[in-house]
Amino acid sequence: MTSTSLPLSPKTLTRAKRAVRCAPFYMKLLATMRSQSVPLRAIMDARGMLSGYTRQPLSEVAADNHLGWLITVGIVRREVDGQGLTDSFRLTPIGRQLVEQWEAAGRPDSTGSPLDYLLNARNRWLRLPTWLS
Repeated sequence: MTSTSLPLSPKTLTRAKRAVRCAPFYMKLLATMRSQSVPLRAIMDARGMLSGYTRQPLSEVAADNHLGWLITVGIVRREVDGQGLTDSFRLTPIGRQLVEQWEAAGRPDSTGSPLDYLLNARNRWLRLPTWLS
């Protein structure tokens, strides 16, 4: 399934790509999230590594924090059921677009440069609170 390109600002697209490159996840996780929701418990601890989702074992809190940042930049979303939010995640249309671009380019698991990690940390930790923007 090919998603249509969304009109995104270059700044938004750059920030989203950098966030994914700096996250401790492999493209396999995002590709799986394209077709089905993935529960947090499948991503955390050794299960994430054994499934080919993470670069190292992540605690529940660490996995949730990293996924929370990907939610903030618009790559993933929490799955919703009839009772509200769940502990599962899926790709957003922006996330689908990026995964398709990376698959077409044949670079599914690129990691960030030191500058990417620095800029990602700056964007992640030094952003204005939502009530100020």
